[in-house]
Amino acid sequence: MKKLKLQMQITIDGFVAGPNGELDWMWTGGQRDDVMFNQILAIADSCDTILLGRNMTPGFVNYWENVVDHQPDSAEQPLAQRMVNMNKIVFSQTQTDITGRNLQTESGDLAAAIHQLKAQPGKDLLVYGGAQFVSSLISLNLIDEYYLFTNPVAIGEGMRIFDAPKPLKLESSTAYQNGKILNKYVLV
Repeated sequence: MKKLKLQMQITIDGFVAGPNGELDWMWTGGQRDDVMFNQILAIADSCDTILLGRNMTPGFVNYWENVVDHQPDSAEQPLAQRMVNMNKIVFSQTQTDITGRNLQTESGDLAAAIHQLKAQPGKDLLVYGGAQFVSSLISLNLIDEYYLFTNPVAIGEGMRIFDAPKPLKLESSTAYQNGKILNKYVLV
């Protein structure tokens, strides 16, 4: 059975975005870490489908398609190729006309849809967000592995993905030269 993997950036005070969805805190220091980038690629390569919430999808799709189409020399090109070429499923109860390459929408019961996807053959599933969508997945105990990149910054307020106690077991931890730490957790 496939696993559902969550990969997100998070602040040391537990936020995944600012109060209005701001993500500028992710680039504090601006230092690229190739070892970390290769880990992000490895996580993506272990999956064949990306799950997305409706709110973050337009920005996600536009960003990565723009890198692929208009920035051939970008250092992000290897990840952009994966993001554009991988199958994407957007979960939305209100919109069915979301556009993007290799993208489809799903409006059915969230838990039933995830269980059906996990039962299909192939590689694992990967979710990047958004915050509200991920919070729903967490509350339904649908995420099997948590890959949280903790950023060395506190923002004081913002969006969280955990809204109730969630016992997790730390499986591994990797510190990077840019100050970020990847903690991999699994359910207890």
